Amino acid sequence: MAYDETLAQRLRERLTDPAVTERKMFGGLAFFTNGNMTVGVHADELIVRLGPEEVAASLTRPGVRPFEGNGRTMRGWILVAGDHLDDPELDRWLAEAHDHVMGLPPK
Repeated sequence: MAYDETLAQRLRERLTDPAVTERKMFGGLAFFTNGNMTVGVHADELIVRLGPEEVAASLTRPGVRPFEGNGRTMRGWILVAGDHLDDPELDRWLAEAHDHVMGLPPK
């Protein structure tokens, strides 16, 4: 499955910290902070890593759905539809994912 290269480029432009790396995974693109996957691109959607409380709250926002893989919901992950990712909203998701991942031990 191809991923949205425009969305990937928007992420690259924002994720300039040397602690951030990118890797192709699962037919998409993943961005890691200190070795922990933080966000990614799956088709035309943004994958976002959040804590359990943030996931529950995020599911009430427009364009957000649980991230499912192999027929099961992936705990701690959501997908945000690409048409709900104007610049301020994208920046907000990145900040929320970054805040969560910075609380995890580096890998």
